[in-house]
Amino acid sequence: QMITPPVLNIPYRYTFKDEKGLLSEQIGYAHFLPESNHTKGALTPEKRYRGIYMVVLYNAVLKITGNFAYPNFDELDIPISDYLMDEAFISFGISDLKGLKEQVLFQLNEQQLFPNPGLNSKDLFESGLSCKVKLDPSKKSFNYQYNLNLNGSSAIDFKPYAKTNTVQLNSIWGSPSFEGGFLPTTHQINNHGFTSNWKVLHLNRNYPQQGKNDFIGENDESFFGVKLMLPIDEYHKITRSIKYCAMFILLTFLTFFFIEIINNRRIHSIQYLLVGFAIIIFYILLLSISEHLKFNLAYLLGSLATMSLLGFYAYFVFENKKLTFLFVGLLSLLYLFFYSLLQLEDYALLMGSIGLFVILSAIMYLTRKIDWYHIKKE
Repeated sequence: QMITPPVLNIPYRYTFKDEKGLLSEQIGYAHFLPESNHTKGALTPEKRYRGIYMVVLYNAVLKITGNFAYPNFDELDIPISDYLMDEAFISFGISDLKGLKEQVLFQLNEQQLFPNPGLNSKDLFESGLSCKVKLDPSKKSFNYQYNLNLNGSSAIDFKPYAKTNTVQLNSIWGSPSFEGGFLPTTHQINNHGFTSNWKVLHLNRNYPQQGKNDFIGENDESFFGVKLMLPIDEYHKITRSIKYCAMFILLTFLTFFFIEIINNRRIHSIQYLLVGFAIIIFYILLLSISEHLKFNLAYLLGSLATMSLLGFYAYFVFENKKLTFLFVGLLSLLYLFFYSLLQLEDYALLMGSIGLFVILSAIMYLTRKIDWYHIKKE
């Protein structure tokens, strides 16, 4: 959802010459942004699944308050007589109106207004609500407030259309990613969720407080908000596990190779190829089982099936029970090591690099006395 503060819109008449040189009258819109806009609310997230795919939905309950100054018509080159004051209206943007869960009551000073869906002018945003207002010239300020109860998915963003924009959000979601052109001035993140506070001034953006027609432009990127990042779910774990496939095959081949040297028994390249195929089948098993069971159980079943197959095959290749158990044991450690990497988020790279360093160190230590030029073969 993209939430935009209320905008005061006043239609005006203007004339122009058409292609034939004749004068024509058209209706344009002058837009006046609020002096302040303050948003306070909470996000209640919910996970939804389809197979192994997960998406984060949320319900946002927001209280929005602020105020307008009476329009300063001198800022725009439009004669006062051309304004259609009786047709002034307030509009505010909501990118997906399907997410609204309750009626919206917009209070402007003493006026209580019920906005309708749709916009008379789409100069500033494409989707939202609007309602007609009566402006009393004797009043210099117009205070407003309204509540929004709406659903969305993945992220919620805000436009800084006011002179002073503040947003305060809290949620029980523990993996937020703050996005847009403005980061929170303060925030706290822990296992219980997050709280964040933004403050954005009109000086931080690249457009004025009032203008006519599409004075902000389509390429405006002055927004800020939060994205509810997914923790490492089944699909992400499978994607990450596939990235380790080549390394896993290489380490398994190295294990086969060193046992070949220790056992002094030649292993054919076709046998290496079959072992590689068996490891690839593991990832296919992991993907297919994860569509029906949890990732942890799918990983356990897939690894047990693969290790049983490779252990059975290695017994006939090595013709040695001790070496077969050694191979299966090393393979089990590899599966356990990669499983632990898949569970980590912030420390996956650190633990992975340390683990690979330990594996390389062990290989170099065990092969330190091998004369590679005089390896005995049968």
